[in-house]
Amino acid sequence: MTTNSEDKKRKGAPQAETPSTSAAGGESASGNQKSVPLPDPPLDIDDQCDARWRDGNHILRTRIIERRPLNYMQIKRKQKRKGQMSVKGLKADEIEYYIHYEKQDRRLDEWVTIDKFLLETLTRAPKEIDDLGDDSRRLRRRSTSPYAAANSHGNSPGDATAILSGGNWRGGSGDPTFAALEKEHEETTKVKNIEKIFMGGWEVECWYFSPYPEEYSEAKLLYVCEFTLKYMKKKKTFLKHKAECPHRHPPGREIYREYGLSVYEVDGKKHRVYCQNLCLLAKLFLDHKTLYYDVDPFYFYIICHVDDHGAHIVGYFSKEKVSAEEYNLACILTFPQYQKEGYGKFIISLSYELSKREKKTGSPEKPLSDLGKISYRSYWTYVLLHLLAKHDPAEDISIKDISMQTGIKTEDIISTLQHLDMIKFWKGQHVVFVSQETINDYMKKQKKKLRLCKPDCLHWEPPGEEAK
Repeated sequence: MTTNSEDKKRKGAPQAETPSTSAAGGESASGNQKSVPLPDPPLDIDDQCDARWRDGNHILRTRIIERRPLNYMQIKRKQKRKGQMSVKGLKADEIEYYIHYEKQDRRLDEWVTIDKFLLETLTRAPKEIDDLGDDSRRLRRRSTSPYAAANSHGNSPGDATAILSGGNWRGGSGDPTFAALEKEHEETTKVKNIEKIFMGGWEVECWYFSPYPEEYSEAKLLYVCEFTLKYMKKKKTFLKHKAECPHRHPPGREIYREYGLSVYEVDGKKHRVYCQNLCLLAKLFLDHKTLYYDVDPFYFYIICHVDDHGAHIVGYFSKEKVSAEEYNLACILTFPQYQKEGYGKFIISLSYELSKREKKTGSPEKPLSDLGKISYRSYWTYVLLHLLAKHDPAEDISIKDISMQTGIKTEDIISTLQHLDMIKFWKGQHVVFVSQETINDYMKKQKKKLRLCKPDCLHWEPPGEEAK
């Protein structure tokens, strides 16, 4: 394992879109900032101000999310103090500001210093009357958080239990209970607590907050064993663990193997610590993931790149052992360093192949995130158009037939065909209207074949069927 590979560090960084909007009427990012006096009092939470994007070439509107002393980490280590520290009495240039770039994903939020701001664009937020002060408000946020602190010994969360079951949960259901939880989620997770992880030779920038134990939170670099997912905050401890670790693949049983690729099925009840650690790790890259500790009702399918050194985790998906809604996938993630290599479509296709082995149709847990909708719509389109391209137009085919052949639920088929303008409602029934022109255009645009699950490489039977 090469720990100082610059190429790996670069590839491990999130491939986020580069903002292109500039401040209206503002100076160019390449110009010199005007001499503006430091704000007094300093910038406060919810203040808005234009700031230079990290590439130095763009200017974006930002909102202040949180504040801390500039030398926060040094003071914390020296005094062994927990939690946030007051910025009372500090000047604007003695404070570090956690900002959100407006109209950008939360994964791009970051800590910056006062010199990043174009202070002449500062807009102060209305101040609420609150005698509690910053520190008391933060303490209140911590004490009411649903993400309870985990036991810091043995890398296994303690008795904390997830408020919600499932994988990726997003608000918007209309249920006031879920709306309250969504608001609490936004408040509790608004500041990412771990800057980077080092795993499998990759140094990867984290995107979101994850409820790691207090002892490991706010680490600039967290070391993770790619085989056990045990996490460590010291390089010395990590190197010792790496030298002694006997494992070269995830726990559980291997259910899929083709050249250079394998999948392990891990029972959340049998391998609880591994699955809990996986959930904590995944939360660094999933904004609305809520399953951390109650892993018993789930199977986890670990996708690995295999070489002479072992089976290296590249992503995973989780699935409820029993789903009343017939969901075949709860949570899905390809780690940033392996994205754009076709693993996402492979994971989706594997989830459907399992459904077909169960003689069922399936669908991902709803509602999908925006990125999830794009990935699934792309996969559904690929599968349906390839199936229709091979189908004899002289023979009728129903949506139910398509569903049984693909494992995709009828409602997902209908929504995809409607999106392609290939379905009509006639005499009280949905009728597939196959447009050969649409199919031909799609086939011409296909640059490469997707990486999909190969049924012959899958050695898996539904639970209870293996014994027959």
